[in-house]
Amino acid sequence: MGKLTRVCVFCGSKSGKKKIFSDAALDLGRQLGNSQVERKMDLVYGGGSGGLMGLVSQTVYDGGSHVLGVIPTALVPIEISGRTAGEVLIVSDMHERKAEMARRADAFIALPGGYGTFEELLEMITWSQLGIHNKPVSF
Repeated sequence: MGKLTRVCVFCGSKSGKKKIFSDAALDLGRQLGNSQVERKMDLVYGGGSGGLMGLVSQTVYDGGSHVLGVIPTALVPIEISGRTAGEVLIVSDMHERKAEMARRADAFIALPGGYGTFEELLEMITWSQLGIHNKPVSF
């Protein structure tokens, strides 16, 4: 495995009911995007502007790292409510979203979220198990 330069983060489009969730998103965003740390990395995420997605993406972007949001057309009016951080790639559906995120990332991290976050994480674990990719998966 080579050097990790791009991390895909799966997380909720809402902030959740516990402050610890948003604290974790902010902390991860600072760790990924901080130019003062050795492991500064770019972000690939679900493309939403709110919730944990918005927090982690804006924090990484503010830290100076590249941010790429990948979002299906059907979710644009639901998950993009304001200005997004970085670049946004609009794809046709959820299958294309996951494939694009997997292709562009060197590793995967899951923060709190709903069924969609859980499904995305499980697919990456399954792909690893099947030998489709050899990338770290963490939550």
